[in-house]
Amino acid sequence: MVTGGGRGIGAATARLAGQRGYAVCVNYLRDEKAAAGVVRAIEQDGGAAWAARADVSLEDEVVGLFETAARHLGPVTALVNNAATLERQMRLEEMDAARLERMFTTNITGPFLCAREAVRRMSTRRGGGGGGIVNVSSGAARVGSPGEYIDYAASKAALDNMTIGLAKEVAEEGIRVNAVRPGFIYTDLHAKGGEPGRVDRVKVLVPMQRGGQPEEVAAAILWLLSEEASYVTGAILDVAGGR
Repeated sequence: MVTGGGRGIGAATARLAGQRGYAVCVNYLRDEKAAAGVVRAIEQDGGAAWAARADVSLEDEVVGLFETAARHLGPVTALVNNAATLERQMRLEEMDAARLERMFTTNITGPFLCAREAVRRMSTRRGGGGGGIVNVSSGAARVGSPGEYIDYAASKAALDNMTIGLAKEVAEEGIRVNAVRPGFIYTDLHAKGGEPGRVDRVKVLVPMQRGGQPEEVAAAILWLLSEEASYVTGAILDVAGGR
């Protein structure tokens, strides 16, 4: 299950998961065409995939997403909490409560609900076969994104903390919980913040002097889900070019 799997890091992760043998549920909110394109790419590579619309911030839709995905693809064994929102760059003094509610329900409530449903199905304590959860955080969680979107940064910091706590909570139940913390990655998300070319502006801050590609983040996510990372849980892996 890859939430927000139609574009950017989510799409790259879904495609790589298909190549690694996963049957992939590609969740999307609005862009059905993009999600269908990801499914088509996975199927053309010989994999199995299915696109499913759901708003991860709404409890009923999350429950329905997991139930329907199980009917189409079988029991969930891996969850990538990737769906997130970003809003126009501004200082805190300009933000209203409606913006904060949108930000936190999608970026915090959504991953909590999806992780809950995954745990209910994966936990050996509940009769499941175990599994892995990877949360897609952000380097913003470490630096705070002052003058741009400190609300987004705060939401990702909450996701980091959830990763650590949940990992310890379910460690004896066959579930590993980790996170990746991407840095400046070339995705469409920056356009939502009002600066499509942001990565090119800020890449000078990165020791490697370049922005990252979604596929580089996807590779880290799939490693954390793999047996090669079987003794890794509660970890937060920075994929940020050394920043």
